[in-house]
Amino acid sequence: MRLLLDTHLLLWAAGRPDRLSKAARELIEADDNQLFVSAASLWEIVIKRGLGREDFQVDARLLRRGLLDNGYTELPIGTQHVVAIDALPPLHEDLFDRVLIAQAVVEGITLLTTNETVARYPAPVRAV
Repeated sequence: MRLLLDTHLLLWAAGRPDRLSKAARELIEADDNQLFVSAASLWEIVIKRGLGREDFQVDARLLRRGLLDNGYTELPIGTQHVVAIDALPPLHEDLFDRVLIAQAVVEGITLLTTNETVARYPAPVRAV
């Protein structure tokens, strides 16, 4: 299965695996799953770290390198992802989450999230 992790799951998988649910841990650790990291997540981390958010105090360069070294595939943000945002219902205002949802739709990748609002989208999204 192809899985795109939302930003919090990425942070927890990389630095706080104790915060992952059993379901999330099993999906992330399964050898037959392909894991993706979106440029949107690294962008979110850089911005929120710059704003001083305590839950985003990680060096995005180190995180990116660690994710790539551990087999994650980078998913850039393309224009097809941006225009797909327009078709999403207005359930959630967080731009970064909306980009991730659009990427999941366009790419046919399952987005794993801990956010119940994000999980309500008519998209390949799974709450874990």
